[in-house]
Amino acid sequence: MKRLLPGLLINTLISLPAIAQDSFGGLDFEEITAPHYRPGSIKHIVMFKFKPEVTDAEKRLGVEKFLQLEKTAVRNGKPYISSIITGSQNSHERLDMGFEQAFIVSFQSEGDRNYYVGTPFVTDPRYFDARHDDFKRFIAPLLLDGNKGVFVFDFQVDCRQC
Repeated sequence: MKRLLPGLLINTLISLPAIAQDSFGGLDFEEITAPHYRPGSIKHIVMFKFKPEVTDAEKRLGVEKFLQLEKTAVRNGKPYISSIITGSQNSHERLDMGFEQAFIVSFQSEGDRNYYVGTPFVTDPRYFDARHDDFKRFIAPLLLDGNKGVFVFDFQVDCRQC
């Protein structure tokens, strides 16, 4: 289930029911995916837990395809992702819960993030990035089934720390 909190959206990429437009205060998809919608530094953290049979080569391909989105995910012919960074789990605290790869995707507004997330949040294909949607379909078979293989956490950077 998704929870919508002020300035914070927790969601998963795969297998969740669509959220109704009026859950977002009656705003329409065109408005909530516009680049100027709620400007500010948005961080989208994604972690993957791969199926045991997935090879290292398949994992590397998944990482490469994800990183390519920084350049290939475009709106009106222009990239809208500020940056994507990634790294493999290397902590010795044993708190990783089996997640192996993490990404931090940066956006300049909630509108850009909403456009990127797309389904199941935004259900009208005119208002989400088809390339990211294609990536989700590519990576899903490599991850543990259901919502166990992906973790997503979004937040707006607290400007008191800027």
